Amino acid sequence: MLRFKNIWEVAYPIILGMIAQNLINLIDTAFLGRLGEVELGAAAIGGLFYYVLFMLGFGFGTGAQILISRRNGEKRYKEIGKLTDQTLFFLLVFSIIVFLFVHYFSQGLLDLIVSSDRVGQAANSYLSIRNYGIIFAFLNVGARAFFVGITRTRILSYGAIVMAIVNIVLDYALIFGHFGLPAMGIEGAALASVIAEGAAVVFFLAYVKIKIPSEQFSLFRFKSISFTAIGKILDVSIYVMLQYFISIAGWFYFFLVIEQTGEHNLAISNIIRSIYMILIIPVFGFGTAANTLVSNSIGRDGTVYVRRIIWKTVALTMLSSIVIMGISLMMPQSMIALYTDNQKLLIDSIPALYVVIWVLPIFSVSVVVFSGISGTGNTGMALLIEVGTIMLYLFFVYYFAISLQWSIDRVWFSEYVYSSFLGLFSIIYLYSGHWKKKQI
Repeated sequence: MLRFKNIWEVAYPIILGMIAQNLINLIDTAFLGRLGEVELGAAAIGGLFYYVLFMLGFGFGTGAQILISRRNGEKRYKEIGKLTDQTLFFLLVFSIIVFLFVHYFSQGLLDLIVSSDRVGQAANSYLSIRNYGIIFAFLNVGARAFFVGITRTRILSYGAIVMAIVNIVLDYALIFGHFGLPAMGIEGAALASVIAEGAAVVFFLAYVKIKIPSEQFSLFRFKSISFTAIGKILDVSIYVMLQYFISIAGWFYFFLVIEQTGEHNLAISNIIRSIYMILIIPVFGFGTAANTLVSNSIGRDGTVYVRRIIWKTVALTMLSSIVIMGISLMMPQSMIALYTDNQKLLIDSIPALYVVIWVLPIFSVSVVVFSGISGTGNTGMALLIEVGTIMLYLFFVYYFAISLQWSIDRVWFSEYVYSSFLGLFSIIYLYSGHWKKKQI
């Protein structure tokens, strides 16, 4: 019988790791907020362009994680090493393809879609350096798939802490020019992130070498490409890759729409996005736990426990969200003050922050149930749910911001549209029972 304690033991290291990872975004945004609204907006545009492509690799890693979780539940440990090796090889090759795409095409694309010349130039400067971290980022995705799949999630928090510390120190040094280093501004933030991701790769490799019994999992025995293994991973992950790509592309579209309404609104939205990503860390941590626990349970012939796992995880997620809401509602101005000393920007950001705080309970239910569905292996249905939800979301973003010309805080009500429909579609499918037929 799965207890709340078991869910927490899997989830909390993931949550700690995500906190450390998101500290990178928080620190970047806080430092760049001291430079100006253009830098804040450019980091949002450039960063989201990067993450749209990164999520393709992250989706492949999630598919691999689902398979590794299933083999772990089935106690077929030798196959885990083979899956991990092929995952790392695929991600390495894929990262080089993404790097070349960004290197040759990103500037032209951003020039076409960003209306402000100042924001566009700064975003291109940021992305030209940030792009070098894509190889490290994809290798970290492969490591994450392995550790989450075998439920050794604690190491992720240690790796993320290493990455956060390196990034914070280098942000301070490279953005403003301390410790004898040049003041690089927005390019310094990008370079700091690249080095931090490289440090995490080194840490994970050292940990595997010292702590993980390679014989048990047959790790790092790569001899040749196994198209069968990669095809098996792609069979599960291709839908996740598209799902994540579409999801982050929706965020990217949101910021492009906001950019059309002015640099001030774009700066506000980048601050709110950064805070929002911190607030929803427990939600995604518990969602990842639900994903891997569902897959492990099905691997042990525990299909009957899937709904119970999901709803117990929802209960823990809701509890954490209520606590976070209470704390956030008591100190909204202090939270925003971390990012800017511009009083007008601070005051104008507060209404939008209230909007995203109150969406947390709905988001908690939606993400965990949706993640549980992905854990069953039916990632094709998860993709359909995401596509349907994003289409509604994009329509309302444009309608609120451009057609109705609402204030920026009211445009953020589009998050309620996304969360509500994601949850509705996911719950309907969960209780349909069709996911029980999926074999991976």
